[in-house]
Amino acid sequence: ATSQAPALDEFIRMVANGQSGVVRGVYVQDVFAYAVVQQPQNQPNYVAAEADVVTQFYAAAQFGVTGLLAHNDKAGEKFFNLAAGQVINVVYGDGEVQRYQVNNIARFQALEPGNPQSKFVDLSTGSQYTATEMFSRFYMGENHITFQTCIAREGIASWGRLFVSAAPVP
Repeated sequence: ATSQAPALDEFIRMVANGQSGVVRGVYVQDVFAYAVVQQPQNQPNYVAAEADVVTQFYAAAQFGVTGLLAHNDKAGEKFFNLAAGQVINVVYGDGEVQRYQVNNIARFQALEPGNPQSKFVDLSTGSQYTATEMFSRFYMGENHITFQTCIAREGIASWGRLFVSAAPVP
């Protein structure tokens, strides 16, 4: 383990605040240990500016999906280190931990990088999707987690998007 990241049990003590059902932290062994803040209900584009904090996507939570957002020059930088099969520990305020396993990594180009309603092109298939189709694909359905950050390319910080999804470990 790296000397920077605490052990999982220590991390749980650091982020727990007694609130059951509220995501307070996300921990991946040897990759990252980040506190999670909730996105304000009326600010769908809000993403925490702190380097080691991830934002829970409010709209996804309304569909029973845990969406975790971060800027690619902050906590989101480590999202690129996630790999298929890795175990994600989601820590709730009451200290409960739910485990998930990475099962999908997808990269897209935003055809209009600054526009939240941009169309997106899947870099592995070339297929094009609307913003609504992207939301449905990554933030609706069965209980799962989706990590999202921007892909910087060609001098554009929001050139594309990285989505890493993880399903519950039975």
